[in-house]
Amino acid sequence: MMALRGKTRAAMRCFFLTQQQLRLPLPLTPSSAADISSISAPSSHRFFSFTCSSLFRHSPLFAPSNQAFSRPISFRELHSSPPSIRSFAARGLQTMPNSDSVTYLTQREAAEVDEILMGPLGFSVDQLMELAGLSVATAIAEVYKPSEYNRVLAICGPGNNGGDGLVAARHLFHFGYKPFICYPKRTPKPLYSGLVTQLESLSVPFLSVEDLPADLSKEFDIVVDAMFGFSFHVQKLVDLDDPTGVRQRTPAVVSVDIPSGWHVEEGDVNGGGMKPDMLVSLTAPKLGAKNFSGAHHFLGGRFVPPAIVDKYKLHLPPYPGTSMCVRIGKPAHIDISALRENYISPEFLEEQVAADPFVQFRRWFDEAVEAGLKEPNAMGLSTVGKDGKPSSRMVLLKGFDQDGFVWYTNYESQKAHQLSENPRASLLFYWDGLNRQVRVEGSVQKVSEEESEQYFHSRPRGSQIGAIVSKQSSVIPGRQVLYEEHKELQEKFSDGSVIPKPINWGGYRLRPELFEFWQGQQSRLHDRLQYTPEEVKGTRVWKIVRLAP
Repeated sequence: MMALRGKTRAAMRCFFLTQQQLRLPLPLTPSSAADISSISAPSSHRFFSFTCSSLFRHSPLFAPSNQAFSRPISFRELHSSPPSIRSFAARGLQTMPNSDSVTYLTQREAAEVDEILMGPLGFSVDQLMELAGLSVATAIAEVYKPSEYNRVLAICGPGNNGGDGLVAARHLFHFGYKPFICYPKRTPKPLYSGLVTQLESLSVPFLSVEDLPADLSKEFDIVVDAMFGFSFHVQKLVDLDDPTGVRQRTPAVVSVDIPSGWHVEEGDVNGGGMKPDMLVSLTAPKLGAKNFSGAHHFLGGRFVPPAIVDKYKLHLPPYPGTSMCVRIGKPAHIDISALRENYISPEFLEEQVAADPFVQFRRWFDEAVEAGLKEPNAMGLSTVGKDGKPSSRMVLLKGFDQDGFVWYTNYESQKAHQLSENPRASLLFYWDGLNRQVRVEGSVQKVSEEESEQYFHSRPRGSQIGAIVSKQSSVIPGRQVLYEEHKELQEKFSDGSVIPKPINWGGYRLRPELFEFWQGQQSRLHDRLQYTPEEVKGTRVWKIVRLAP
């Protein structure tokens, strides 16, 4: 992210986790040992300090651009990050582009991009750091939900990579996580002091190296590795296997831009670097990221201007919506049986619900709309024909009142045929962001022709033409057939004349005979309240019962 500023210090102090914390040996390689002129080990064995005899010889910043490095980068400039480390661009969470189709930057290219960003394009260090940290936090929140992975330890080095970690921790606090900071070598510059002040104002705990628990897996759910160039010989933060032989969940390790101990272009050359579960690359991934084998690789930032994209012929996936990061490549194999969500929701009690299920549905539907959930009117529609074979599909609710729930479709579709044979159906609404579901069962009948006409002509003209073109559920030779017929009808009605509703198109109304409202709760102790009608003194009322989850 940053161009070179100031002079590199020839000596640095570097932070190590103890062997007990890592649960793995930390041998010094001959090449790294030769560069250590002095080592002191306090009695606590919490950290070591060493002086680099020749930082310039090992720093990628000062190495000739046409030379390869023989081992992972061991140091990072204290005052500013090497350009190769900190460029970043933007992305958003959407489809998963093939990792081979994404541009990977060399050290030299990344350095040039940073010089342009912080030179003629006018970006400042704090702007880029804020975007980087927000991207990291967004990627973490996309994969690791705070209901399951709440306790986050951000281990931050003294440079810009560490600054990204501090910014990410602040955003994670506002996302509902509980962050902790280990920042053993603080940078005295105002930018970093300000980040510390911001975190302290949120009462985010700062832990010294000595305060870290012997086994991080017992205290933290996520560890953010923002130490690149500061702790170069870390293999793992925790052992993946419990001594008893029983597999336990360990902290998810998230590395910022380049995992600690990795070479920018060659990756984890000696096998002694961090082994993250998630890597959040910034700008474009560096060449070393091709060796990343964890489950989640994201690209973050979202600001690279077209001039840089064109100059370096960058292939970067597009961002969906307002997202700040995007996944690169396919995720690693996932154990489907291990996928679960521990829902955290307010209690859903009988004394709190409306006596009328239509009123209760309206409350929940309005809350789904207010929460900004995508297509809160999407519902699963299940039907069964005379052959007894069920069929389900997603449709859109287009209206509801005391008479029932309305949707529109082609009367010659599969669901229409099944409803003609068995005029009963079930609806399912699922509002993931609120941990809620609603099931509705009942009889189905067509709405009036007048009602169908009115709704049809309220639709966009393109959708009206689409309803004519699509012979729903019938076999067609190819998509081009649809395009051609749609184009012909667009030309036919280009004068703005009324588009006639097809005779075989209209609405259905389900009249509810059963409602079930489901609210997800912890440990699978979900709330399920069911409404069914009954007669009380000649009046139809709704009986409410609680069902076991």
